[in-house]
Amino acid sequence: MLRGDAGIGKTILLDRASEMAGGMRVLRGIGIEFEAELPFAGLHMLLHPFLDRLDALPGRQADVLRGAFGIAETVVRDRFLIGVATLTLLSDIADDRPLLCLLDDAQWLDDASSAALLFAARRLTAEPIAMIFAVRGDEAVLPAPGVEAVRVRGLDPSTAAALLAEYAPGLADPVRARVLREADGNPLALIELAAALAAEQHSGRVLHEFHVGPLPAVGRVQDAFRRQIADLPAATQLALVVAAADDTTSVNVIMDAGKALGLSAADLDPAVRSGLVIVTGDGMSFRHPLVRAAAYRAATSVDRVSAHRALAEVLLDGSNADRRAWHLAAATSEPDEEVAGELERAAQRAGSRGGSTAMATAYERSAELSIHPARRSTRLAKAARAAYDAGRTAWATDLASRAAASTDDASVIAEATYIQAQIDVERVSPAAGGKVALNGARRIVSCSPEQAAIMLTEAVWIAWVGGDSVLATTGRGPLEAVTLPPTSPLRPAVAGMLGFLDLLDGAPAAAMEPMRGLVAAVQAGSVDSLTVHTITGFISLLVGDDDAAAAMLETLVVTLRAGGMVGWLPYALEPLALAQCLRGRFLDAAAAATEGTALAVEVGQRNQVTAMTAISAWLDAVSGDEERCRSLAAEVNAQAARHVAATACARWALGLLELAAGRADAALEHLDSIYRDRIGYGYEIRAAPDFVEAAVRSGHIDRARTMSSVFQEWARHSGHLSTGALALRCQALLDQGSDADTGYAAALRAHETASRPYDMARTHLVYGEWLRRQRRRSDAGAQLSAAMELFDRLGARRWAERAAAELEVLGARPAPRSSDTGGSARLTPQELQVVRLAAAGLSNKEIGAQLFLSPRTVGHHLYRVFPKLGVTRRMELAYLDLGSVT
Repeated sequence: MLRGDAGIGKTILLDRASEMAGGMRVLRGIGIEFEAELPFAGLHMLLHPFLDRLDALPGRQADVLRGAFGIAETVVRDRFLIGVATLTLLSDIADDRPLLCLLDDAQWLDDASSAALLFAARRLTAEPIAMIFAVRGDEAVLPAPGVEAVRVRGLDPSTAAALLAEYAPGLADPVRARVLREADGNPLALIELAAALAAEQHSGRVLHEFHVGPLPAVGRVQDAFRRQIADLPAATQLALVVAAADDTTSVNVIMDAGKALGLSAADLDPAVRSGLVIVTGDGMSFRHPLVRAAAYRAATSVDRVSAHRALAEVLLDGSNADRRAWHLAAATSEPDEEVAGELERAAQRAGSRGGSTAMATAYERSAELSIHPARRSTRLAKAARAAYDAGRTAWATDLASRAAASTDDASVIAEATYIQAQIDVERVSPAAGGKVALNGARRIVSCSPEQAAIMLTEAVWIAWVGGDSVLATTGRGPLEAVTLPPTSPLRPAVAGMLGFLDLLDGAPAAAMEPMRGLVAAVQAGSVDSLTVHTITGFISLLVGDDDAAAAMLETLVVTLRAGGMVGWLPYALEPLALAQCLRGRFLDAAAAATEGTALAVEVGQRNQVTAMTAISAWLDAVSGDEERCRSLAAEVNAQAARHVAATACARWALGLLELAAGRADAALEHLDSIYRDRIGYGYEIRAAPDFVEAAVRSGHIDRARTMSSVFQEWARHSGHLSTGALALRCQALLDQGSDADTGYAAALRAHETASRPYDMARTHLVYGEWLRRQRRRSDAGAQLSAAMELFDRLGARRWAERAAAELEVLGARPAPRSSDTGGSARLTPQELQVVRLAAAGLSNKEIGAQLFLSPRTVGHHLYRVFPKLGVTRRMELAYLDLGSVT
């Protein structure tokens, strides 16, 4: 990304890059200021020569690009899918020869185009593709984290003087010195000021502007262009205003609009002869963007309005409906419902193509031109929602506030409040967002019960995630007041959240049935709300049904991938990663957490980054990567006030790390911190078995007994073998003699039936330790060996070391432990995802479509994993054991 002032030389550098490209295919695009409100205008300019290649893209990606370019009626539900499709198309274009993409004046690209191109740019790993953006301004203009930036500086004094001498050799010394000082090394400023001053000096006139204080070089250049335009005939100046207001760059469009103003083609000739504009065939362009700006801004408001109205009158075909709407808006200063309606339809079209920023802009302008107050407030609320979807939170806050203040309509106020709540979740904390959402939902319990049900479900959940259980429980009254029709698919959601509140109140017996009912309803597909579906994944974990959670969330992830809903994926991948952690499927958990983190960073979901970081810390604790675990946990703990649930997970990770190392006191300290401010039956209940073990090992038997009792009550009402096995282990840790022996044996049988290898290994370990203390050496050795073998296979290095140390205390010599735990265990999380999909028979394009990678990147991953897996051909993958046990 080249950043610098106007005229500093960015375009020349792009020209030079094009000259150096050799045999590369070169694509050039440019941002046009007056196209900034037209979604995907810039992307279409760049890629339209290759629309015939869309058929080669995976179906959904081809559909969304057709929809984005307005050549098909496709609704784009997730704006990030356009970026994935852009990456795939660029990769396809680069298939036969390397590709260079040059984007000039990128600060004027419409937001939808720049988002898609930057999404693709950040994923250029194995592709022979180079992309160079030229941007006027600093890092605040078109922020692009992850893309290298180069600041283009002005010329040094000697080079600037040489350039000025070349273009204006006869300038008087004082004038030359002033030009060099004013231009400050800006090449375009030097050239244009030299030309203007040479003309002034030749005519004997005085350039009065050079007797005032210094102005920025861009302002000086615009002044020079403005003076050149002022010297043209009045009709030519008006023709330039029409050309500057147009964004089609079509001579025919400009001339047709000019006819309505009494202009002819001859009126444009003086501007062409002066070099201010360039006409090539049916196209017309300004010599420099500053010429366009000078022509437009120097015009009177009457001329600008006339130009926009004339352009609206000639852009009558359907393909120009958006342009026509914006020209009408530019020509309208008073409320006009007809124009407002045109803009509203433009907003809807932008929304269907995934252009959220353009949608918000059109709705906002539509609201400003609305005559009816009700329509004005509704359009403002829709603008706020679109601005939020575009990630423009400050703008969304302003729009939502204006919408709520302009109406008494409870549903509009509730929607505006809901948007503000969702903003506060990321900007302030989940608890803050939950409070706002609860207040908004209360307004519509009676008039919009289904909308209220979804808002309350999310509000209660995020309040609890944010650590405010008291606030969460205040949602009980509004939830109980929601009256839904008997056939409403949201009835299980309301009942399930009331059950969740019962659980928080310490009543698992009352909580489990309605919570299971919600899980069953979502599994059956009768609830289509993504918000409810995602929360239900967590609810499954709170009823102890980890297998149902994994199955439900895997199905949801497949659906989200198929729909290209990148923004929703981190929310689904978080509970999926947790479910796989609890099931002992650590590679699967790592794959979900890694992907979820990368996507959350991409879409700016700060809380999801924190949540995924906590899960990664937990996985590092299990694997024994102490340094990384502590580092990640510190990152999460720094956000403790914002995301209490993630903080609890990070503290659990630290407790596990200490427990695996045999430091029971330190483990108990970390685990105890989880329970200081929370009721014990929430998410933190899953850490209770580790708390019990740490408390027993550190001699705090009473505390261990209390926590064991809480966990056993929850596990009894949960009714699952996996949680029952952990309850048996907790009791056995507290028992003595034959009761402990019986308890451990029963726990192992339950683990085996429930297929929980990690939990089984942990029980083998504590059972073996107990047997060793009972001096039952042979039995102890069998249990400890079984534990070490399982830990080795799972990659739980620190736990395996603890089991080996116990065997050495027995005097046994542990069998040599292989560092090779299987091919799949040596793969990175993303490599594992790629290879599993390839083993299932998917092509590189199909895999890329699911994982939001380019086909070439998929091929690069497969090239690297073949040696790791000991295969040479793709078909051999189908015969490998790529299961999710490790």
